[in-house]
Amino acid sequence: MVTVSPPKSDASASWAYALQLPHDRLAPRIARVTLRAVLAGHGLTQLNDTAELLTSELVTNAYRHSTGPATLRLRTLGGARLRLSVWDANPHIPPPFDKRPGLLHPVPVEADGGRGLFLVCHYADAWGGYPLGDDLFGRGGKLLWCELGPQGADSVKAAA
Repeated sequence: MVTVSPPKSDASASWAYALQLPHDRLAPRIARVTLRAVLAGHGLTQLNDTAELLTSELVTNAYRHSTGPATLRLRTLGGARLRLSVWDANPHIPPPFDKRPGLLHPVPVEADGGRGLFLVCHYADAWGGYPLGDDLFGRGGKLLWCELGPQGADSVKAAA
């Protein structure tokens, strides 16, 4: 008889999680709690503070600017690097995600919003967004994403 063992679980193993979120004001909190559990389970708690900030801002943006559900996806990129992405049904790419990285302009003092995604761009190692065409289920919308690793994770702690 042949026995097959699953690969050992460690921080370098590849994994991905997707969390479906209803259009609910509690969605950012639920996303943060889930994120912390996933990072703890994979030994990546050094990413907690920055990843929680980035997740909260991306999910909050989806809740505030879309009328339907959202999806949070967490994925390793090798080692201790993490990619966070949030899909929502609104195809509009908001500033500063509508610009190329490196071309950020500060949010005007009198602006009512726009600081959350600016924080994502500031604390993430890489970020971007793109509109999605309609698929077979009529789900278009957009995907906003960001990446971070251990070096970027230290920046939120240093700023506190």
